[in-house]
Amino acid sequence: MTDELKPNLFNYDLSSLEAYFKEIGDKPYRARQVLKWIYHHGITDFESMTNLGKPLRQTLAQQCEITPPRITTQQLSADGTRKWLIQLDAKNSIETVFIPENDRGTLCISSQVGCPLDCQFCSTAQQGFNRNLSTAEIIGQVWIANRELGFFQTGKRRVSNIVFMGMGEPLLNYENVIKTINLLTHDLGFGLARRKVTVSTSGIIPEIDRLKTDTNVSLAISLHASNNELRNQIVPINRSYPLADLLNACKRYTQSRDEEPVTIEYVMLAGVNDSLDDARKLVKCLKGIPSKVNLIPFNQFPGTSYQCSDITTINAFRDILMQAGIFTITRKTRGDDIDAACGQLVGKVSAKAARHKAKQTGGDMEVSNAI
Repeated sequence: MTDELKPNLFNYDLSSLEAYFKEIGDKPYRARQVLKWIYHHGITDFESMTNLGKPLRQTLAQQCEITPPRITTQQLSADGTRKWLIQLDAKNSIETVFIPENDRGTLCISSQVGCPLDCQFCSTAQQGFNRNLSTAEIIGQVWIANRELGFFQTGKRRVSNIVFMGMGEPLLNYENVIKTINLLTHDLGFGLARRKVTVSTSGIIPEIDRLKTDTNVSLAISLHASNNELRNQIVPINRSYPLADLLNACKRYTQSRDEEPVTIEYVMLAGVNDSLDDARKLVKCLKGIPSKVNLIPFNQFPGTSYQCSDITTINAFRDILMQAGIFTITRKTRGDDIDAACGQLVGKVSAKAARHKAKQTGGDMEVSNAI
């Protein structure tokens, strides 16, 4: 909801903001000062940036802006989970979720308006797809959460972990996601350790390989099936990037990170992918790949025909993985009373009628992130 005639400085990481200051005829080091004001102090008013000269403050106020997205509604779950509906424009909004734990606070952020991947068990995917988020709209979610949770006022950090597991497939908005990661991990931004930032993907192999070169964050794979036939059905991007190729990409990624494990996300669908044979096949798939598995109880949403596996089935599935030496947890459902649990984020999407081909390499592309 910004004036598009003015550059929004939320769209700039350090290198691009330094280039901007050169462009307007000022010193590149001004970028470092401005970033500290925005991300350390929560200041978006140029006049309050007192270590900038008055002429520069006036110039910046005239030529650019620092405008985050706008919160429309906030919901608070009985378990402490918070969900914000964030308005982007007249027809589109996204959802962002904060999950507090005793030892950390995890913010689940969105990277697209809707999702172009047609994963049948994900409510987000059923809403359709409109567009990629700008860097400002992605990092703006983190800035808003820190403001709402009191970080800028108190200096007490409640958001300690970031997961790109909200609406959309982050690797189909690659450049803006990378710029956001730069701001999340840079000392002049939010200063998070790279292992505290996780990118979750349904398996866009070329961008997985780029990610290990461009940034060293944690990787999560929305796998959900241990054979191509089933994965083609429930995670359609598998038709473009088959299971064996995806698992090899995971091996390459872990090798680039000193064998730090990749997280495997596996939603438990009753009678679909939850048999003991499915568990044994998953063990074979993950052989030789440093990994940990999150078993995700399926969360209902209107119109779905899927059901969640019962707890006895989930535990039996988990036990087979654990016996094979694969660290496995059953993810605790959080925020389901406010539709903030995995796979339930919907926002408001003015969906495009046409979908783009999964192998398209630029702009708004189709592939789904099932969270």
